[in-house]
Amino acid sequence: MPTHSETRKLPYSAAQMYDLVADVAAYPDFLPWTAAARIRSRSPIPGGEVMEADLVISFKVFREKFGSRVTLWPEAQRIDTEYLDGPFRHMKSTWAFRDLDEGGCEVDFFVDFEFRNRILQGVIGVVFHEAMLRVVKAFESRAAQLYGQPNG
Repeated sequence: MPTHSETRKLPYSAAQMYDLVADVAAYPDFLPWTAAARIRSRSPIPGGEVMEADLVISFKVFREKFGSRVTLWPEAQRIDTEYLDGPFRHMKSTWAFRDLDEGGCEVDFFVDFEFRNRILQGVIGVVFHEAMLRVVKAFESRAAQLYGQPNG
């Protein structure tokens, strides 16, 4: 079961980064291996919103659709994702965003998943760390595209 945890300091506000990650429908525009995204439903909950979404992941010869429940916590600047259906045995991820006193924000990202298909799990396992770095970098690049390059 690969897991990846990362903390990054970025020159954008926590609200900007939260909005970027919460915009699941835009993932195919910039996220590696994401071929399509569809929002199934959106429901308000106390303090946030629950979104159910499908993503189509395309990697080499594999193309898989999976559903997830994305819980958006705008006040807490946190996004929790849990697996609903598709090729995983399990999957969950968490994003947390905090503004820094000196400007910019700190982004904490955690993901834990395992594919049902042992071949796919083996393929991903070999490149997992590099893949997660590319995903995080894609969010950073998207922030620069949307909000401008940081000064300095």
